[in-house]
Amino acid sequence: MRFTRPRHWLRWLIGAIAVLVVLAAAGPFVYIHFFNGSTPTALSLPSASSSASASSSPGSAPAANTAASGPVAGTWDAGSGSVVGYRVNEVLLGQNATAVGRTTSVTGHLTVVGTAVTAATFSVPMATIHSDKSQRDARFDGQIMNVAQYPTGTFTLTSPIDLAPLPASGVIKDYTAHGNLTLHGTTRAVTFTLTAERGTGKGGGAQIKVAGQIPVVFADYNIQNPSLSGFVTTQDHGLLEFLLVFGRAR
Repeated sequence: MRFTRPRHWLRWLIGAIAVLVVLAAAGPFVYIHFFNGSTPTALSLPSASSSASASSSPGSAPAANTAASGPVAGTWDAGSGSVVGYRVNEVLLGQNATAVGRTTSVTGHLTVVGTAVTAATFSVPMATIHSDKSQRDARFDGQIMNVAQYPTGTFTLTSPIDLAPLPASGVIKDYTAHGNLTLHGTTRAVTFTLTAERGTGKGGGAQIKVAGQIPVVFADYNIQNPSLSGFVTTQDHGLLEFLLVFGRAR
């Protein structure tokens, strides 16, 4: 009996260590996939193909009213329903995850002359961008974006966007945009694809929705990589995503 007891405790110790190793490995997976909630889907408009097929179904009557299908020339202001944010892939203790932060505090406008967008801009108070983690938001506001010193992010269109031929109401179309993006006090020229759709808002007035993603390499804007040694590793780039809802300026 004196010789079996140490072996009993040795087996117990090995078993306990094995359990701890499994928990350490599985813990991040369980947290991310069961307790961390689902990652918000990317900001976008409905599928262009589904919109086009719905609008061209045999025997279907046009769903657009006069306001939505009329001329688009004029000034449009960003309003309710507009969202801007970031999306960054990260590895949390060996498990893949996606960090997403967003704000609805968006201001901006676009100007259409004839069938061309001749001017457009939108801006966001960076301190209003929030994710699902207060710790991440604190690092975003401080070490990463330093919102006290650089409180605003902006985009300004630098080249006209030709809309011709003007699509019918409810049809989504892709366009290429060129502009200047300012983040963390640094301005860079950017080129990206956006999707746009005109239709009718809840109040019955004409509305234009615009969605897209702008790739952002952190070093280009002197932004510190969000990685946290020993805990979170992120890529050296992310996406600025937006969904802008414009109504006619009053």
